[in-house]
Amino acid sequence: MAGPGNPPMTIFTLAQRAMSAQLVRMNAAASNLANAGSVAASEEDAYKPIRAVFAEDFDRASGLASVDLRGVVREQAAALREHTPDHPLADANGDVWAAPVDENAEMVEMLEASRQYQNLVEALSTTKQLMLETMRLK
Repeated sequence: MAGPGNPPMTIFTLAQRAMSAQLVRMNAAASNLANAGSVAASEEDAYKPIRAVFAEDFDRASGLASVDLRGVVREQAAALREHTPDHPLADANGDVWAAPVDENAEMVEMLEASRQYQNLVEALSTTKQLMLETMRLK
């Protein structure tokens, strides 16, 4: 991370990157929840849940490790076949394909990301207060 043109990572940069990562997690869970229960005419067209993929990013200059978003990927979970012959999207067998979204797991993911985000806000607030106290001592 640090190098020519890139200053060493600070606690503020670290928190900003971590908060951005938690926001991506929350958005992915929200998208999955929004599509829970959706149906399609074929297994291929059914909504597949998404997940954020992260990796560690170590900054040698500061010794801090942070998170790096590698991308957002679709899970390979199989769509759920439901026999609903009266549904307008039903195939010749009377089946529709539902999104394989576990609403409870998505709520846990969203709550965890939200808590982590809140922890980062509190850490930044504490850092700010400590810096202000240090300035007052001079």
